[in-house]
Amino acid sequence: MNPIHMDAVQAAILEIRGQKVLLDQEVANICGVQTKRINEAVRNNPDKFPAGYILQLTQDEWDALKSKFSTSKRGGKVKRPTAFPEKGLYLLATILKSPQATDATFTIIETFAKIRELSRTITTLSATTKEFEQKPLLKRSGELVAELFDDQLQTRDTETSIELNFAVLKFKHTIKRAKKTPSA
Repeated sequence: MNPIHMDAVQAAILEIRGQKVLLDQEVANICGVQTKRINEAVRNNPDKFPAGYILQLTQDEWDALKSKFSTSKRGGKVKRPTAFPEKGLYLLATILKSPQATDATFTIIETFAKIRELSRTITTLSATTKEFEQKPLLKRSGELVAELFDDQLQTRDTETSIELNFAVLKFKHTIKRAKKTPSA
């Protein structure tokens, strides 16, 4: 069983109807099951998925999404996918019982929590004008970015710089890693 990495979950998150979601196929890939098992779990437990806990994509949403993937594995799908916002993923976790699904659930929860915290931190940072208040917010934002993208970062020696430009602010964060010493 391969460990589930936060960057794989983060890369699969889409925004649909103003919500961050994972498509059923992505959830299945992350959990190590077939997509039909995800949809079967939803179908067999309708009481766990009230309105807002799952989204059935409209044909227009699906067409727009498919157009973003030039050679998409999603393109050959016959049925429109189901999208799971964070709260729907929590309930899905109560149904899927495999060890990989459990590991995936932890990773998904952590990823969504970090994205939410980063969003709140950046919003607070953009509204803060006092430098002594900005400094810890910048530090925390950088830590969150590093946690979310750590496996994707290109590192030279022991230092990696991340520079993010937002409409209202710009921040730069440097990640310093301890040099690995050869084993004696």
